[in-house]
Amino acid sequence: QVRLVESGGGSVQSGGSLRLSCAASGYTINNSCMGWFRQTPGKERERVATIYSDGSTNYADSVKGRFTISQDNAANTLYLQMNSLKPEDTAMFYCAAGPYYFADCVFRYWGQGTQVTVSS
Repeated sequence: QVRLVESGGGSVQSGGSLRLSCAASGYTINNSCMGWFRQTPGKERERVATIYSDGSTNYADSVKGRFTISQDNAANTLYLQMNSLKPEDTAMFYCAAGPYYFADCVFRYWGQGTQVTVSS
C-alpha cells in the first residue's frame, strides 16, 4: 500500500520560511516523478514544483526563486523548502507521486496534505 505523509506545515509571518516533508512508504521515489501541489478553497489545484527521475526540476512562476524541491532517496522522502513566504502562499499543500508517461508526470498517489498559513 502506497502512503505519502506530509509534514512541516504551519503558520508563519510574511517573509518567513518553512520546509515541508513528504515521507513515502510502499513506493520508491527514486526513478519517479514527485511533485508538490497546493490548493485553496474555491480555486483549482496548482502544481507548485516537480522533480523528475533525472533530478531536473520545474516550478510554477509564482514560486520560482523562492521554493526549492528536493528529495532524499535513501530516506525515501521529498522536501519543499519555502523561503520568502507571502500571504498568497497560504494553502493546503499536497505531495504526489507517479510515473513519467507521455511527456509528463501522471500523479497517481497523493498525500493527505499539510496546511501552510502566511500572515502579513
